[in-house]
Amino acid sequence: MNFPFYIAKRYLFTKSKNKAINYITIIASLGVITGTAALFIVLSGFAGLKAFSLEFTTLTDPDLKLFPEQSKTFIFSNDQRKKMSQIKGINSFSEIVEDKVLITCDDKFLAVDLKGVDSYYPQKTIDSILAYGDWMESDLPQIVSGWDITNKLGFDIYDLTKIIRLYAPRPGTGQLLSIREAFKSMKVVNSGIFQINDNLNNSLIFTSIDNAKYLLGISASEVSSVEIITTERANLKQINSELNNLFGSKIVIKDRTQLNGALYKMLNTEQLVVYLIFTLILIIALFNIVGSIVMMILEKKENLKTLFNIGATKRMVQKVFFLHGLLITFFGGLAGLSLGIIVIFVQQYFELVLITHTLPYPVILSWINILISFATIFILGSIASLLASFSIKKLDFKV
Repeated sequence: MNFPFYIAKRYLFTKSKNKAINYITIIASLGVITGTAALFIVLSGFAGLKAFSLEFTTLTDPDLKLFPEQSKTFIFSNDQRKKMSQIKGINSFSEIVEDKVLITCDDKFLAVDLKGVDSYYPQKTIDSILAYGDWMESDLPQIVSGWDITNKLGFDIYDLTKIIRLYAPRPGTGQLLSIREAFKSMKVVNSGIFQINDNLNNSLIFTSIDNAKYLLGISASEVSSVEIITTERANLKQINSELNNLFGSKIVIKDRTQLNGALYKMLNTEQLVVYLIFTLILIIALFNIVGSIVMMILEKKENLKTLFNIGATKRMVQKVFFLHGLLITFFGGLAGLSLGIIVIFVQQYFELVLITHTLPYPVILSWINILISFATIFILGSIASLLASFSIKKLDFKV
């Protein structure tokens, strides 16, 4: 049997005659348990909030999106359509025309983003975002508006008592003799209302790609972008390579993470900051382990002389107390993780903590958070135990 490990285990599970040392050991163990549980619960809670915040991107954003490198539109030929549909890993793609327009209703107006989509726009997305009414017909002058837009301008679905018009600047140059010459307009009917998030509900309207091309003065072969849905295990690098070969340097390809770069960066930074803050709290809590080991070394000074008399070296005795601290950290970490997992399970199934009356606080139980929490507490506990065990060198044992 490993001699230092045997002694360390005896010290851990045997009560000391000095009650103060017992209390300090218990406090150190509780510090490890509560610190590990707190770190794991916070990481799981933040993972839930992150997934909740990014949920709308899975509803509205494609897996890949093609943009023109310089201009607002690019030519998308029939030959390119045919070749793109043959690329392995592409499940479907939708042609998009989008730009800023002005929407008016009676005497109210609002600048919004117009998104013209074709008949291949994912039905899953439509079903997820459409709250009221119907998706627009491709051959009719219809739009689907965000919830906040309809509230601000005061119109409803199929509201024929309201005159809704879209205005877009006419392309071209030359002297303008009237405002009517400067803008191209289209009278439309609102067929549906969508709900995604506050930003898009207040700034986006959908229409058919034909309506958008007519209003914006774009030719039939031009598009603003192409949104691609890939298969479940598609090789995105391979798809990117084939798309670059197909279109050359005229386009820019972005995946979902790049499309929401600022949001992903903000969430990742916040997660890192939260982790560092709780790691600092754990470091402070682990000072209890240092105090516990130092107090035990002083209390066991006479016993240590016996160990030296039977041939133990200072290095072996130092290892005893290092392993003692590791055992406190290990068992405390396991207990803390068990407590944290129970709390997360309870929240997932019983939804005790609510953000609103109907929305429970989102949490995610994942192996990566379990590993991060245990690795953090074990590494910090190892460092604390090693520092405390160095105090052996400062003591003078006369053999």
